[in-house]
Amino acid sequence: MGTERVRSDRLGLLLEQFDCARERAQVRLTGLGDEEHLWEPVPDCWSIRRREEAVTPRAFGPGDWVLDQGAPYIPAGEYAEVARQAADGVSVAKIAEDWSVGVEQVEEILHHSGPPEPEVTPVTTIAWRLAHLHYCFAGEWEWTFGERRRDPKELVDFTPDATLAQERFWAAIDRWRAGVGTVTDEQLDTVGFSQYPYGSDAGEPYHDVLWGANLEFIHHMAEIALLRDLWQARFRTRG
Repeated sequence: MGTERVRSDRLGLLLEQFDCARERAQVRLTGLGDEEHLWEPVPDCWSIRRREEAVTPRAFGPGDWVLDQGAPYIPAGEYAEVARQAADGVSVAKIAEDWSVGVEQVEEILHHSGPPEPEVTPVTTIAWRLAHLHYCFAGEWEWTFGERRRDPKELVDFTPDATLAQERFWAAIDRWRAGVGTVTDEQLDTVGFSQYPYGSDAGEPYHDVLWGANLEFIHHMAEIALLRDLWQARFRTRG
């Protein structure tokens, strides 16, 4: 990307970062087929499944296919963030609400000499990563620029069809990106400009929400890229 394209204003920097990541991600997803989309590299992956075949306790979706979701927990990598929030005066109850966990989990992290034994992070399929991003960004649009009433978990009709999944996904991304492009400087600083119900959006200025959205998109797309590499390498013989 040439330097002449880079904006220096706050919103411009965030959008340039997102647009660059999105461009690379779309190239990386070219040629994704149905088998690869649903490929489970190890047993007990999280994926999308027919409703009657769901194996996780909180799998969700409005249609025939649902997205795996297990019991809520705070990942070990977020313990420092929990401690920072508490030090900044955020209540244990509010932290627990943001993470959809019980207050006892938060208290264990904050008050024990060592962190609680973390849950094992599941390996996921490409379908899961793509569907996760889809409902998150669809929900972010609904609760920032839309009517702020529909549950994000009911917004996306998940599908095993890789081509259709991508068409729907990029349409949702385009709508969210168009909305963000209209945000004013005042709105960037507005706490609660996004009222997305899962997480801490309602208590943060919108520039922090956008920073988090970029991070979410980048890290999930990086994981999808790795899964694509593993798919290509799965039958290669060792030299």
